[in-house]
Amino acid sequence: MTVEARKRPSFTIWILAGIIVILAAALIGILLFLKNQPQPERGVAPIREIEPLDPDSQNWGINFPNQFSTLLKTKDNNSPTTFGGSAPISKLEADPRLVTLFAGYPFSIDYNEERGHMNALIDVRATKRVNETTAGTCYSCKSSNNPKLWSEMGMAKFDSTPFSELGKLIEQPIGCANCHEANTMNLVVTNPALEEALQARGKDWRTFTRQEMRTVVCANCHVEYYFAGEGKYLTYPWEKGTKIEEIVDYYEESGFKDWEYPGTGTPMLKAQHPEYELFTADSTHYKAGVACADCHMPYTRDGAAKFSSHNVHSPLLAPDAACGQCHTDVPLVVGRVATIQAQVNERMLAAEDALIDAINALKAAAAMPGVDEAKLDEARTLHRQAQMMWDFIAAENSMGFHNPQEALRILGKSTDLARQAQLLAVQAAGDTSILAKTP
Repeated sequence: MTVEARKRPSFTIWILAGIIVILAAALIGILLFLKNQPQPERGVAPIREIEPLDPDSQNWGINFPNQFSTLLKTKDNNSPTTFGGSAPISKLEADPRLVTLFAGYPFSIDYNEERGHMNALIDVRATKRVNETTAGTCYSCKSSNNPKLWSEMGMAKFDSTPFSELGKLIEQPIGCANCHEANTMNLVVTNPALEEALQARGKDWRTFTRQEMRTVVCANCHVEYYFAGEGKYLTYPWEKGTKIEEIVDYYEESGFKDWEYPGTGTPMLKAQHPEYELFTADSTHYKAGVACADCHMPYTRDGAAKFSSHNVHSPLLAPDAACGQCHTDVPLVVGRVATIQAQVNERMLAAEDALIDAINALKAAAAMPGVDEAKLDEARTLHRQAQMMWDFIAAENSMGFHNPQEALRILGKSTDLARQAQLLAVQAAGDTSILAKTP
């Protein structure tokens, strides 16, 4: 074989290698070109530009008529479920034990079932719990005016402004600006208290996925919170964590109290509506990647258009749309929900009975001369913790279904602590006859 013949294959390999390099470079160039092209617009161009933080949902509705028209339905979707819904029902009449449990606090005077988003502003102004000393903080979860006011005033000034004065600046109920960024429609955290609470947990919501945000935006409002200091600064007690024991520990260290229970001297806590905390405490649906909006704002269609319904309400009022997205046997699911809620309700009422027994024992012991004050203080601490744990489930809007196992665990612990408080009160009095003297 000649030298030229031996060199020919090597020459061919170099030609092929060159061709491959040229093709690879061309492919990279094409990909870079495509990546740097402007993103195509989704759907039709908006009819009007929305001003940042615009509180008037009607303006947003021009671009998003399906979402806006379903939001309006929350004004009239006043339908009850077995253990909730959005009918204007007095919880005090439905369960008279609450009058005793909240004695000395405005919730013993007026405590109604929450209605739809479009009624939030009407209802907060109508409640008998509001008076001339009420702080502006009570408007925090009631209006789409809030994000703009927080931006302009800062939350500290917003919260410290009297309710009656702040109300002059507020005219819109809950709406688009509470959850969305104008024009992009991205889901955003608008409540400064939520931003601060997430930061305290080392979390940045801007790194969350869209599916995660479909739960996180609900935490702008549907959470446990309290008013801190003289300025009534809105604060989420998440510094230690979001589970009930971590929240109770936070309150114990801070020494915060909502009121003092009359006749017992117990520094009490009132839970708000901790839907986010209960749901995210490793519930079955949460671990499966389900978001609040999947069930409470299910996707629906208007012709070929698919959109998330903004008629936010109990999934039980439209189970085919809510549950049927994942479950094929909707009647079975609805029956399962009924069983779970009935079980949680039974445990909840048992906890209420235990708390009332503890309250009566504490009252009797506190009125006796020579009572052991140290033991009585221990009983008060247990009463405070037991009622907060019961209220964590009672004030949460799902009768435990958002996290059945956790709800039953918490109610069981509440009952146990209440019975311990009752026994400690007897020991403090040194007289078992106080049990016979209580109602």
